[in-house]
Amino acid sequence: TTGKKRKHVFLILEFGDHVDEVWPNLFIGDMSVANDRYSLWKLGITHVVNAAHGQMNCQGSHDFYGSTVDYYGVPADDSPSFDLSRYFFPSADYIQSALDRAGGKSRVFVHCAVGVSRSASLVLAYLMIHHHHTLLEAINKVKERRWIFPNRGFLKQLRALDMKLHETS
Repeated sequence: TTGKKRKHVFLILEFGDHVDEVWPNLFIGDMSVANDRYSLWKLGITHVVNAAHGQMNCQGSHDFYGSTVDYYGVPADDSPSFDLSRYFFPSADYIQSALDRAGGKSRVFVHCAVGVSRSASLVLAYLMIHHHHTLLEAINKVKERRWIFPNRGFLKQLRALDMKLHETS
C-alpha cells in the first residue's frame, strides 16, 4: 500500500485534480488531460474513452491520438434526460478488453469535460458489470480516489442497472 500511496501522491502533484487512478490501470479525468498527448504519454495511457465525444473542447479522435493510443468515443450529453445506459455495456466491455491486453500493462483513461459525471458514470457501470459491485460499492470505491458527481438522470440509470444485475431469479 505504500507504493500505491506514493503513486497517488505523484498523480496529485503532477496533474492536480485533473486525473485520478480509481481502479488499477483505470483513470478518470477531464478534457485538459485528454487534450494533452504528452500528459497521456507520461501516464502511460494506451486507451482513451471519451464520454463527451463530439462535444466542444472534447474533440478527441483516432487521428488526434495516433497509432499509440486506441480511442473509443461515446457521444453523451451531460443532461439528466440523456440515455447513457445504452453505452454502459459497450463501454464496460471496451474497458475490460483494453485492460486485458498487453499482459495487464494497458492503461485506460476515461474522460468527459470535467471528469465527474459522464466519465464517472461509465466507470461505475464498468465496476458493476465486470467486477460485480453494487452501485453503492462502486461509488465508494471510486470516491476513495476521486470526487465524482453523476447527474441525477445517470444515477437513476445506474440504479436500474444495479437492480438488473442483482435481481434474484
